[in-house]
Amino acid sequence: MGRATCVAAAVAVVLVGCADAPASQPAAEPEPPATVATTETTAATQSVATSGTATTVGAATTTASTTLTTTSTTATTSTTASTPSSTSSAAGVVPEGFASIAARSTEPDGTVCELCLWIAEDGEQRARGLMGVTDLGPADGMAFVYPTPTTGAFWMKNTLMPLSIAFFDGDGRHLDAFDMEPCTADPCERYPTPSGFVVAVEVAQGDLERLSLVPGATLELLGGECP
Repeated sequence: MGRATCVAAAVAVVLVGCADAPASQPAAEPEPPATVATTETTAATQSVATSGTATTVGAATTTASTTLTTTSTTATTSTTASTPSSTSSAAGVVPEGFASIAARSTEPDGTVCELCLWIAEDGEQRARGLMGVTDLGPADGMAFVYPTPTTGAFWMKNTLMPLSIAFFDGDGRHLDAFDMEPCTADPCERYPTPSGFVVAVEVAQGDLERLSLVPGATLELLGGECP
């Protein structure tokens, strides 16, 4: 799913062997709209961080973001996941009317994921979100971006895919995450958000860990087109 590329942090291993034997170092997101928060609060910083899945590299790497710096070395192994179709014919209904941007997520251990996210950054887009969507297409998820820190609730009315959602503050720090279930008829459950989030990222349910959108991680929205 999606096109994310994740690079694991390096783990140094020292092996002591017999004389003359060389050492080896293995590499180790009136009624509220669907999937959108209902209230917005105080102004704050608009800098946020992110990342994605698909390729796992067992090697060292160092990436500098505004909130976290790691040190890169050599990657030794890689695997590429399948990328779904970006059309709505064969794979299902994909988001329409949204731009996609590059993003990066960084875990506390230095694991970095390069992500591709649909972006919902105005009221109409955030209200529509992933309604009616059955396939995320070429992206890893959708980022709901708010101009100021926000608190409220999300719901899943007319949203057909089971989703997981992670929330990040203005500095890109992970605040909370939980799963949400599809709802096609009222009443639909409201899912309260953490206080003061600026970005919420929705992905297919169960994909947060794969995309490094986990507790302690930071998210950076890089802008520009996905690679």
